[in-house]
Amino acid sequence: MRRPVRGTAVVALALTGLLVVSACAKDSGGSSTGPTATGAACEFATPPGAPATPNTGTTEADGVKVDGSALKIGLAYDIGGRGDASFNDLAAAGFDRAIADFGVRKENTRELSASPNEDESVKQSRLRQLAREGFNPIVGVGFAYTESLKVVAPEFPEVRFGLVDSAVEGAANVTPLVFAEQEGAFLAGVVAAYQSKKCHVGFVGGVDIPLIHKFEAGYAQGAKAAAPNIVVEKKYITPATDFTGFQDPAKGLETAKGLIEKGADVLYPAAGASGIGVFSAVKQAGVLAIGCDADQYNQPSLADTRDVIVASSLKRVDVAVYDFFSAAARNDLASLPKVFDLKVDGVGYATSGGKVDAKLQGILEGFKAQIIDGSIKVADKP
Repeated sequence: MRRPVRGTAVVALALTGLLVVSACAKDSGGSSTGPTATGAACEFATPPGAPATPNTGTTEADGVKVDGSALKIGLAYDIGGRGDASFNDLAAAGFDRAIADFGVRKENTRELSASPNEDESVKQSRLRQLAREGFNPIVGVGFAYTESLKVVAPEFPEVRFGLVDSAVEGAANVTPLVFAEQEGAFLAGVVAAYQSKKCHVGFVGGVDIPLIHKFEAGYAQGAKAAAPNIVVEKKYITPATDFTGFQDPAKGLETAKGLIEKGADVLYPAAGASGIGVFSAVKQAGVLAIGCDADQYNQPSLADTRDVIVASSLKRVDVAVYDFFSAAARNDLASLPKVFDLKVDGVGYATSGGKVDAKLQGILEGFKAQIIDGSIKVADKP
């Protein structure tokens, strides 16, 4: 039986003020699903009723003292590193909280960053550097470290590696920290349908890769569960070989404009820092947006555009990183969930800003309960 996530209630506070990362197809023309938009509001399906007691995720009671004073912990970031106001900053939040809560000495911590489109050998060298300097455990932030860990993990069998968003088959010393991103995106799709005035919404993906397809799939499924005839446009900023789609706000802005011109009036970007440009386009056009991975309404750098953000899907990378270091300190990595999903509060949603009323909140909780109990199966592929 899977044990619940520790520290979620504490670490979730670190989400406030963070921009997301996102994970999301091609730089070719956009596409849409659903009938031609008529400009009319949606006709909604009968929604599920809100549960008597809203399920806020299963968490283990705090109070277990974790002593990490003997640990040397390392973090290998994906492109952008600390300060990207995105995926890496969520990992940094969990790293910082672990240092503070577990008594890790500052001199026993190390963070290393990556460069865009760097050679695989550079990633391997980064991981080897941390391992050779005695850091253990070490977290690789992002699936980009998958191939590198296939090589490096066997060289250091005593080092415990955590890998965000991926797994290394057969590597006993690599713990996958993976998420059911599609479940949070499903709830984002429900919000989008209820907020759209034209029954026409859009999805902006950063890079055309399977990880981002999970966001697209869940978003489209959620929107259609709420309003079966809704139009869902999609557009990816760059193809799979070009990861600049996660850090190009200018391209995010232009991509968003294209979807808005097609009629989409609620956009959901899963595009990392490129989402900044999406929010700018949304603001300029007078339409709405949904944040991704963190509660983007509360991101200080988005103060000028946050009024267009009606909700955010949450991917609690900070919780996963924090819980990995906690489990490693306790020599209990088996306690970690196989997947950080709605059931363990590893994904979710935020409604900061006051634009989601009590009725919609109840509908969201109803859908959430059905996903948790298995009545709704959320697809992870479009």
